[in-house]
Amino acid sequence: MNVGKHPQVKSLGVKSDGVDTTGDIIKLAMLAVGGQGGGVLSDWIIDVAESNGYRAQSTSVAGVAQRTGATIYYVEMTPDTGREPVFSLTPAPGDVDIMIAAELMEAGRSILRGFVTPDRTTLIMSSHRILAVSEKMVPGDGRRDSSKVIERAQSAAKKVVAFDMEREALDAGTVISASLFGALAGSGALPFLRESYEETIRAGGRGVDASLAAFGACFEKAASSDGASLPGVQNETSPDKPAPRIEGPSELLDQWNALTARTQQLPDAVQPMALAGLHKVVDYQDVAYGDAYLEQVERAVAADSANRDWKFSTAAAKYVANAMVYDDIIRVADLKLRSARTKRVRDEVGAGKDTILNVTEYFHPRAQEVCGTLPAGLGLFIENRPTLFRLLDRLVNRGRRIRTDSLTGYFSLWVLAALKPVRRRLRRHTVEADHRDKWFAQAMSSCASDYDLGVEVLNCRRLIKGYSDTHARGQSKFDLVMSALDQLAGKSDPASLLRHLREVALAEEGTGSLETELALLRT
Repeated sequence: MNVGKHPQVKSLGVKSDGVDTTGDIIKLAMLAVGGQGGGVLSDWIIDVAESNGYRAQSTSVAGVAQRTGATIYYVEMTPDTGREPVFSLTPAPGDVDIMIAAELMEAGRSILRGFVTPDRTTLIMSSHRILAVSEKMVPGDGRRDSSKVIERAQSAAKKVVAFDMEREALDAGTVISASLFGALAGSGALPFLRESYEETIRAGGRGVDASLAAFGACFEKAASSDGASLPGVQNETSPDKPAPRIEGPSELLDQWNALTARTQQLPDAVQPMALAGLHKVVDYQDVAYGDAYLEQVERAVAADSANRDWKFSTAAAKYVANAMVYDDIIRVADLKLRSARTKRVRDEVGAGKDTILNVTEYFHPRAQEVCGTLPAGLGLFIENRPTLFRLLDRLVNRGRRIRTDSLTGYFSLWVLAALKPVRRRLRRHTVEADHRDKWFAQAMSSCASDYDLGVEVLNCRRLIKGYSDTHARGQSKFDLVMSALDQLAGKSDPASLLRHLREVALAEEGTGSLETELALLRT
């Protein structure tokens, strides 16, 4: 536990005449994760309280990093009567006047822990979502139901102030602490004037204009909120992206325009997914790769029909693109060096234009990744010789930290990314292309005899994602589910059975339940 910079904690909250004065203490708790400025917000609240003649204390209990736990910041304040009050170090259930949550699910956790009560607590929360690690780990859709938190908040708190404060911060070019500070001021939960809050921000001297902009926007929204209703919830803050601007040599642009023209010849229902898939595939490799992608989509359209709402070809447009854009070490290196990622990292840590930022990338290559980046024949040669393969694995299978802000670190990733033009001659591409072609041929074959089954075969590609061990686990599940196709022959509803197997596979990290279902199917 950390005690803040104003630890006035020396006497009881009881006057000399025996009157209990603990009711004069305002108790405020905050839940925030790394990078949201919880410490800054805590200091601001202390400063604004003291500037208004209050005694105040702040403490914090750090949570676990990487979004698996939030830091709890706790502030107590009371009017300065000349006596030094005794403050608590941590919040107690049922004894919090103001609860601030920097994200929707943190608000849910505060409610579960009893910090929010309908008789006294003003709940100030941002309605945006940042997915927790536990949500991201689920192979399928692991997102929690946000509507339950919204519903519970309305009944759990005396007053609720909730809107997307992260969006206001991003629009102003700052972090959410400024938005939360504005919402706190606008809520009227503390007896201080707006001007004193703004003076506190100015006194900080850093990012003042951006912080005041976010503060002002959120102050107005909070002041106009009656807490009677809550807005809709976004899963993660992601502004609408404009259509990417395509630039390059005129010859390549002509080829690209020819490809986009082909997507316009597809059925209307298929065009949006096909165009998105084309962008993804060409960005991953080149226009020739995009041509190969559209050939597969056009084959699916030829086997489809309007009276089926083009479900098969729409699924093909989505999952063929995903299958072609597999995550190999070339792709990983390429993404890590892109300017857009560098800008995002700098924005997330609040690095200024003149700030030198040290970036360390973590890699843990295995022999499989090394063989995958070799010419197809050489990679296969090593894979077919277990002794040689194990020796290679012992040499390379260890964690590596690469500083991409250094010349040697950056150059090592640049060399890997530079293998992109020869990717289709490497071992990994040979394996992926063979696996993809067999899957697509199976989907086309299934569609010819059972349309719905063909769609479900395409949807099974959802099981394969990620890189290295994650990709291997997903592909093993995919292969297990696809192995059931022969056993589904002659069943009354094979499409539903295959869909059920896929959902079972997506629901857990291992394969225990899936293997049980397959055993039941066999018997």
